[in-house]
Amino acid sequence: MKKTLILVAIAVAAFSSNGLACTNFLITGGASTDGSVMISYAADSHQLYGCLYSYTPKGKSGLPIRITEWDTGKYLGEIAPVHPTYSTVGNMNEHQVTIGETTFGGRELADSTGIMDYGSLIYITLQRARTAREAIDIFVNLANKYGYHSEGESISIGDPNEAWLLELIGKGCKIVDGRNINKGIVWVARRIPDGYICAHANYPRISTFPLNDPENTLYAPDVISFAREQGFFSGRDEDFSFKDVYAPLDFSSMRACEARVWSFFRRFNSDMDRYVDYAMGHNPSNPFPLWIKPDRPISPKEVFDAMRDHYEGTPMDMTVDVGAGGSRSPYRWRPMVWEVDSVKYVNERATATQQTGFWFVSQARKWLPDPVGGILWFGVDDTATSCLTPIYCSVTRTPECLREGNGSMLEYSPTSAFWFFNRVAQFAYLRYDYIGAEVRKVVDEWEKAMIAQTLTVDASAAKLKDPRKMLTEFSSSAAQRLFDRWTELDRYLMVKYIDGNIKKEDANGFLDNGSGRGIPAMPLQPGYSEKWKRAVVQDAGETLKVTGKLGH
Repeated sequence: MKKTLILVAIAVAAFSSNGLACTNFLITGGASTDGSVMISYAADSHQLYGCLYSYTPKGKSGLPIRITEWDTGKYLGEIAPVHPTYSTVGNMNEHQVTIGETTFGGRELADSTGIMDYGSLIYITLQRARTAREAIDIFVNLANKYGYHSEGESISIGDPNEAWLLELIGKGCKIVDGRNINKGIVWVARRIPDGYICAHANYPRISTFPLNDPENTLYAPDVISFAREQGFFSGRDEDFSFKDVYAPLDFSSMRACEARVWSFFRRFNSDMDRYVDYAMGHNPSNPFPLWIKPDRPISPKEVFDAMRDHYEGTPMDMTVDVGAGGSRSPYRWRPMVWEVDSVKYVNERATATQQTGFWFVSQARKWLPDPVGGILWFGVDDTATSCLTPIYCSVTRTPECLREGNGSMLEYSPTSAFWFFNRVAQFAYLRYDYIGAEVRKVVDEWEKAMIAQTLTVDASAAKLKDPRKMLTEFSSSAAQRLFDRWTELDRYLMVKYIDGNIKKEDANGFLDNGSGRGIPAMPLQPGYSEKWKRAVVQDAGETLKVTGKLGH
């Protein structure tokens, strides 16, 4: 236990960082129930507004492309245009290529002179790549040509046939004659074997790797030699581990990051509990594999729900300790590290978290033409209290409720899905055991219905020479219907749960008291969880104890 507390103290800075931000799951075609390659991504940030980005090629132009840092909006520089480019919606392009990311930070090797940040690299690569392998080349070449401005990143890249994990970090600044001679990145990319699943969550996953397997493993020619030059590594080439060299493991890497991967793996492989001590940060010598084979094929809906994980059923279950309050809440407000009597403790960092800007699960399906095969199941705000709606990769416009510019983190918009999902989520947090359960019922009903409906849409669209108009109308209509459903849900929950009461209802609606004057029947008042009551008794029992006869 003492060893753990020491590790916690060492890792406080990393635990408190905004970099512990995102979660990605990768499911190969052979591991999914329908053969689709799936990539999931939660873009978690306390400052990111949830909306659906898009790009439409505008013909040839010699004008340079302005690069502004995705996280901050800061102008970084300009790069040369290329032709042709491809349309994108969210993090998917018209060829079904999808890219997601998580930041791992790693060693301090950012290049302040570089102009390509990780977000710009993602979206510009999507505009230029036809396959996942091509995306790796473009991503790497852009970073090396223009300099890499960000910290270490794990990048998920998928297409209809393959899923890849690319991990990279800059090479810092070494200025000679006014220029950085260390410009660019060191990196490794590995193809996930078909039939397997992978994940990453703000800590790199690639350790040692084959040095002569270009079909399945790609890497920078100086990924090992640069580490030697910097004094990070001195062993044999075959013993080189990317993650251990460029992002040395600490307590937060395990407890706040690898734990999310472990909890995802645990859902689909019965052998994962033997790694619980590693996930909890207690045993760094017991890491789980880079990828695993699931016990059974995984459906899209199961991936949706895996993104809603709060460690339920594990020792880190956020709904069972006294911190869950009287309504079994799986949320802990920041900061993630706190102190009592000079001892530091942590709040869990689960996959589902309150500060998500947007999230998605992509499906790339090789048996369908590209305009039909790619679906970006897209949502905004907390994964546990929001719904995914299908957006086909070939849409020619974004739905108004998800449109970029419709509201911001500083401007409420009554037509923005982000703000309405936040309204419902904030209310659910107050009485999560009851309101959260109601929200999840609506989520399940919607997503199951949409999964069934897209199968019908697929069949009809695949017969059309140009299905873009049909798929645009369907995607926009579905998103608007979801927005309308959430508007109704917001009103319903307010009426039912106002002031901590729960109004009684039947199949026809809320029950009145029989007077016909709009007065409700006496509401339910279920109180608080048993653990909460016992904790209050322990803290203030003598003050609150009933010592005489109770009246009204």
